[in-house]
Amino acid sequence: MTATVGGTRATTESGTASGARATTTSKPVMATVSGTRATTASGTRAETVSGTVTATVSGARSVAATVTDPELPMLTLDELGVLRSVAEDDDGRVVVSITPTYTGCPAMDAMRDDLEHALRDAGYADVEIRTVLAPAWSSDWISESGRRKLAEAGIAPPGSVRRRTGPVPLTLGPTVSRVVCPRCGSADTEEVSRFSATACKALRRCRSCAEPFEHVKEI
Repeated sequence: MTATVGGTRATTESGTASGARATTTSKPVMATVSGTRATTASGTRAETVSGTVTATVSGARSVAATVTDPELPMLTLDELGVLRSVAEDDDGRVVVSITPTYTGCPAMDAMRDDLEHALRDAGYADVEIRTVLAPAWSSDWISESGRRKLAEAGIAPPGSVRRRTGPVPLTLGPTVSRVVCPRCGSADTEEVSRFSATACKALRRCRSCAEPFEHVKEI
């Protein structure tokens, strides 16, 4: 006869002096006790993964989606489009995939650390952060709420990226684009520097209000 006792599967055989003999199987058995997932092997070891949070993809995704970008702290990695996916592998490990805004982004280490800390603080003990380079990140992946937050912070959000097929013409001069000033709303702006505080932003100046502002470049 097979029974489950305290999350451990046991096989009993009658006819012993005590009336029954119990032997535990060597196969690990998954059990959930008071919202905590535990693994017991041969009845000797139990690993607590989470006491309050169930290690599910939806729960882990919700936690990861709250982590903010180190260089644009008004945005979460999810709003920025850097958070690509959250999954759980066969071993119960939470696997988070992120894509940098450009190759060599110096903020990637901070992103990984922040994601790991947030997930482990939420009860996910086994976490892996993976970097995915293809397809490359695009500024089109910034959500509408993210674009609104950028403008509210005085940073002009990027416009839509024009997609081309076939050969792409290359020019040495600056790209002419219509960028609206996030402070006064005027479209009469000019680029002062191709690079600002970070490589993914340019520095512009409004001719109407004379205020400088940053602009997230279209990538």
